[in-house]
Amino acid sequence: MTDLKMDLGFLTLKNPVLAASGTFGYGLEFEPYVGLAQLGGFVVKGLYFNPREGNRPPRLVETPSGLINAIGLQGVGVKAFAEKILPRLRGLDTAVVVNVCGGDDDEYVDVVEFLNRQDGIAAYELNISCPNVKQEGLCTALFAEPTFALVKRVKSVSRRPVITKLSPNVTNIVEVARAAEDAGTDAISLVNTFLAMAIDIETRRPRLANIFGGLSGPAIRPLAVRMVYQVASRVKVPVIGMGGIMTGADALEFLIAGASAVQVGTANFVDPDAAVRIIGEIAGWCEAHGVARVRDLVGTVRAA
Repeated sequence: MTDLKMDLGFLTLKNPVLAASGTFGYGLEFEPYVGLAQLGGFVVKGLYFNPREGNRPPRLVETPSGLINAIGLQGVGVKAFAEKILPRLRGLDTAVVVNVCGGDDDEYVDVVEFLNRQDGIAAYELNISCPNVKQEGLCTALFAEPTFALVKRVKSVSRRPVITKLSPNVTNIVEVARAAEDAGTDAISLVNTFLAMAIDIETRRPRLANIFGGLSGPAIRPLAVRMVYQVASRVKVPVIGMGGIMTGADALEFLIAGASAVQVGTANFVDPDAAVRIIGEIAGWCEAHGVARVRDLVGTVRAA
């Protein structure tokens, strides 16, 4: 049997597959369909300090090879999460990561300081890269200097490991990743969605009320793999890869490119059991190829 454990340095996962934020609710919604304890972990839906309604509908558009969303980080807020949801997650034998959001740097700090007082959280994923909250996708992760400043500030108050989630909508992903690393992030997750748009040709109006949204799904996977490879070869902290992973083979591509773990997102909408299936497919491939430990695959791409 292949050893699927993955040690990130600050957190040991039973396997390298997590369910991604924004596609898995707060985990509890998937309990009827998925054995949550089988996952390496999952990242809960993004949390601001106060409840947030998100953008007005329509907020989702299907594309031939993906999904454009402009949900706008709708969420219950940290107090409702701590009182009603987190107590039900504490007994799960898997890593629960909280996706942290903020309208400004102060709110990111407020969310982290509040969650510091709650038990049952393995790490924070700092969401500085959502493209469908502000006009034309403006976010902190588009620039190295504000990324450094925010990560450094959050790390100064955090009592848990911080994973910084980066945007693909940049010209130099390595520069921004290095800024996060220099600021003390414990890991980097990438990529978030690509800024996108769809138009109804009959009405000539945008299909999303927000006009722009974030593209996810199989269409973005080759781009995400390229960015994971670029970043993983240039930073020392672990990289968690995501973007269009639908199968075990897709996940293995990210691991070989340099990711120490992966997140499964849009696939959860197509197949609620996708993450568990992908774990099985990774194990099956490793056994068929004589790979004793999945961590031995990380960064083994033969690019030279």
